[in-house]
Amino acid sequence: MKPVRCFPAALTIAMTSAVLFPASAAATPSSGIEAETMVQSTLNGRDFVTRELTIAPGGTTGWHYHPGQVFGVIKQGTLTHYKGDCSVDGVYSAGDSISEGSGTGYIHEGRNEGPVPVVMWVLYIKPAGSQLAVDAPNPGCPFE
Repeated sequence: MKPVRCFPAALTIAMTSAVLFPASAAATPSSGIEAETMVQSTLNGRDFVTRELTIAPGGTTGWHYHPGQVFGVIKQGTLTHYKGDCSVDGVYSAGDSISEGSGTGYIHEGRNEGPVPVVMWVLYIKPAGSQLAVDAPNPGCPFE
């Protein structure tokens, strides 16, 4: 059963976040992000998707939330993670793991405020067929 074998490998690769892509133009769009899907599988009504994300210096995920859990590991650079109250809830550097909650109560934004690209491996565990991320409006922060 290939999906069962892919999941442990994906989890090992992407051990513990992050980020993602806008679902509508009405909110805050991402900028400076490239993504490559590494592994994708569905098992027992859940999608397991691993991606390599690259966020250019000055790039942002835009404000968003995830319909499922997200786990990641930073491979290069530094990711600054903001909560919906505009405070920084984490600064993650190469080797650090990150995890993000799911749902509308966990609106957040990831930003590359450093001089080199952020490269991270991310595992999304979400309801089958749902989006990786849902764009959200800026919750009132003085920055996008």
